[in-house]
Amino acid sequence: MDAVVTNGAGGDSTAAAGESARVAETVGDRKSTCHQLQVSAQGSGDRLDRWLSQQISLSRSRIQALIEAGQVTLNGQPVSKRQAVQVGDRIQVTIPPAKPLTLSPEPIPLDILFEDESLIILNKAAGMVVHPAPGHPSGTLVNALLAHCPNLSGIGGVERPGIVHRLDKDTTGAIVVAKTDHAMRHLQGQIQAKTARRDYLAVVHGAPRDLEGSVCQPIGRHPSDRQKMAVVPLERGRYALTHWRVEERLGQYTLMHFQLDTGRTHQIRVHGASMGHPVVGDPVYGSGRGAKTGVNLPGQALHAWRLRLSHPVSDTPIEVTAPPPKPFMTLLRVLRSRLS
Repeated sequence: MDAVVTNGAGGDSTAAAGESARVAETVGDRKSTCHQLQVSAQGSGDRLDRWLSQQISLSRSRIQALIEAGQVTLNGQPVSKRQAVQVGDRIQVTIPPAKPLTLSPEPIPLDILFEDESLIILNKAAGMVVHPAPGHPSGTLVNALLAHCPNLSGIGGVERPGIVHRLDKDTTGAIVVAKTDHAMRHLQGQIQAKTARRDYLAVVHGAPRDLEGSVCQPIGRHPSDRQKMAVVPLERGRYALTHWRVEERLGQYTLMHFQLDTGRTHQIRVHGASMGHPVVGDPVYGSGRGAKTGVNLPGQALHAWRLRLSHPVSDTPIEVTAPPPKPFMTLLRVLRSRLS
């Protein structure tokens, strides 16, 4: 898709998709960037946020945030992200300077599974929070990444590592981080298009009758406990789809393989509990049941085992397997020994 780009001085030129004129404006001692574009016939009728994501190297969610903040104008007027663009429309996008970083880099050891100039894939440990949150201002994956990769691009308007997807505090395993805006946009697109695959292993309570299946139940905030998620009516939640398969039956427990089609908060934990098979050691959705296993688990026995995606620059397939942590393997060994 081509766009006609206005260079700020009034001249027009034709630019390929992803290119635009950039006019830097100084804001204090930092700079904002202004993109000025004009819609060609090929882009006419497309949604504004979708069209812009194909013209400039920002994720669609970042573009939507800029629109909502009034940083995008259409023919000089504020606009909605759902607005359809028409041939000849002139669009200006102003990207404000990143907010000053308040986090400090911390030399926390990282288990790196893959790394190059575009991305890094890590095996996250149990107990590590991905983003700072109340009660967790430091010691997060963000702090560790800032020390390891000090030149990570700002994502979402702040100078922080580009976390493409999240893992719960006590969920271990593979997590990918984008090092550039292009990589962030490309990797998020793969997850949305379901071409990137995330496979999990979990030990759950009970024994499913079938060998495999799927759970398609909307997930939203719990109606009475706002710290929890729950299966809720669609009008109160978001579509969520989880595929599962029995890997090994372990008496009163089961080792299961889960694959996500969507990425809702606590999705596997909520869907597992809705099946009557909560994850062992889950203090929120399984009442912390796990003491009977005889294994001291640091959290739920849920591990992001494998991550498959395409490299954002070369399109080369990448498949990374994260070895399960010692407590997870100890749990399996103990449960297997009870069957012998």
